[in-house]
Amino acid sequence: MDQAYLRAHPEHLPTFLTHQRIRETPVGGGSVSNAVRLTLDDGTSLFAKTWPSGEPPRGFFEAEASGLRWLAEAGAPVPEVFVALPSMLATGWIDHGPATPAAAERLGRDLAALHRSGAESFGAEWPGFIGPLPLDNTRQPGPWGRWFAERRLRPYVRTSADSGALTAQDVALLEEILSALDRWDDGEPPSRTHGDLWPGNILWSSDGTAYLIDPAAQGAHRETDLAEMSLFGGAPHLDRILGAYRDAFPLADGWQARVPLHQLHLLLVHTAAFGAAYRNAVVTAARSAHAALS
Repeated sequence: MDQAYLRAHPEHLPTFLTHQRIRETPVGGGSVSNAVRLTLDDGTSLFAKTWPSGEPPRGFFEAEASGLRWLAEAGAPVPEVFVALPSMLATGWIDHGPATPAAAERLGRDLAALHRSGAESFGAEWPGFIGPLPLDNTRQPGPWGRWFAERRLRPYVRTSADSGALTAQDVALLEEILSALDRWDDGEPPSRTHGDLWPGNILWSSDGTAYLIDPAAQGAHRETDLAEMSLFGGAPHLDRILGAYRDAFPLADGWQARVPLHQLHLLLVHTAAFGAAYRNAVVTAARSAHAALS
């Protein structure tokens, strides 16, 4: 199997793998999927992901592929999708490289261009996932605050509370934020966003490009992508990324104070998926978000 054959017959890839007709090399795939590097007969390398055991949730890999293609339509630096099947996703292989200041500034400009391309609504045309969890992509015209509260915060507050990852006091604080968001609208239109842009989903390549990987792509507030890059240690050269972004696409006054508000979505996904280890991060962000909305 070479690249031309794969493009014409992507559905045949699992059969070739079953019969060991393609070289596989295990690589790190994160906390959700198993990942391998595939080497085709013409030397082409692919990055392939499969579900660890049994069948993946319906539409899981198709959702990521839809997001990658949607981001690519706007010119975003994303890996090319070669195969998108219910059981597997295979994309172009990207060689890792250093996170340089120049690459960071280029990423800032790339993100600005992506966000400027816009989206028809908040949400997306396909059912979504974020990590292992469903993501309600029901499309809504806005306002953003109400959509963010109902589609991006409330489901994960509920799941986290039901599992004991958040206390009743935590939930009461978050309910105040949800109520405030229902009345809050800054007039920002939907942007085309990555949707899960924590630093681990930026792949710094050997060609000097910072690629966006593992998206939960959606129409959303552009500040959410930017806020998520400072989570979990922060992206390298974050000041360079944000500086280049703001030069290309200035942000509204007070955006720094709203960073914890936008981070709440991804932090609540973590308490919902992985438990109380992330509770303190949620509570800290919630207190700052409450102050920003007051």
